[in-house]
Amino acid sequence: MRATLSDVAREAGFSSATVDRVLNGRPGVRSRTRDIILDTAQRLGYVLDGGSDEGEEADRAAALRLDFILPSISNAFMRKLCDQIEEQASQRTGVEARVQTVEDFTPDNLARVLYDLRGCTNGVGVIALDHPTVREAIRSLASGGAKVVTIASDILSVPRVAYIGIDNRAAGRLAGYLAGRFMGVGKSGKVALFAGSLSYRGHEEREMGFRHILAEENPGLQIVELREMGDDSARAYGEAKALLERHPDLSAIYNIGAGSSGIAQALKECGRARSVVFVGHEVTEDTKPLLLDGTLDAVIDQNPRVEAREALNTLIQSIRGLPIIAHPPRLQVIFKENIPEV
Repeated sequence: MRATLSDVAREAGFSSATVDRVLNGRPGVRSRTRDIILDTAQRLGYVLDGGSDEGEEADRAAALRLDFILPSISNAFMRKLCDQIEEQASQRTGVEARVQTVEDFTPDNLARVLYDLRGCTNGVGVIALDHPTVREAIRSLASGGAKVVTIASDILSVPRVAYIGIDNRAAGRLAGYLAGRFMGVGKSGKVALFAGSLSYRGHEEREMGFRHILAEENPGLQIVELREMGDDSARAYGEAKALLERHPDLSAIYNIGAGSSGIAQALKECGRARSVVFVGHEVTEDTKPLLLDGTLDAVIDQNPRVEAREALNTLIQSIRGLPIIAHPPRLQVIFKENIPEV
């Protein structure tokens, strides 16, 4: 059977949109990614469809070109967001959406990808790092006529159209409230925080909210450590294992970002899965079983389906000069008893 674009995407380990960009010679993809995809396509015997009629070419030329820049989709939340953007965009007439992931998600690498899009896109949605080089890249995109929205984590003082995501400071306060209630109001104990990267304004805001509500309502809870682990489960496992050895009397963990499965593994191996209160974020195929077995007490979900929908709507409406009607995602606390479909 003839290999399909989906076959190439699955074998290469990239999204269908990224593979489509490479196979059709469009810019904005890292050279290493391009090489991997082309090698995979050649190995599978993928053949590009030859030519298209004038009507199809005219339709493509008239389509709005939207680009979404995300970190590597190695964690479940990013995979869900990527899938939702691609699926929902495919159902919209006159819209061509491309999702590009940045493997080494540093400010310089992110800024480079954003600069490369200047002049070849109508709109950009980005999960952005709050850094001067990224802010300048966004300003450059906007000055070139592209509309920009930030997703999940915001950046201030840039000409973005909107921020699409939850109130992250409120999410941190909610996490602190939950941890305090699980432990018991007025109790004392040690608490540890894990963050993906505090270069995300969203993670920084969650930490701030968490600290503030503990100081206000549970001053007996002491934050003993804050560890950054790049939203990587393996690194989170190592950090959590060492943390539990240093603090055998640890009472609670709040995971600000991804990587909860690694923390859970460490808790289980140390026999602490039921004695340490554990609050995290996002309902995914990784966190659902941890809720069911009681390792995770609660997660705060931001619904990537809604974020994808709102990012697409906002970009399309702003590009076409239409009023923006926003329906932002809401904070939702998920327990064992109310797990939605993943």
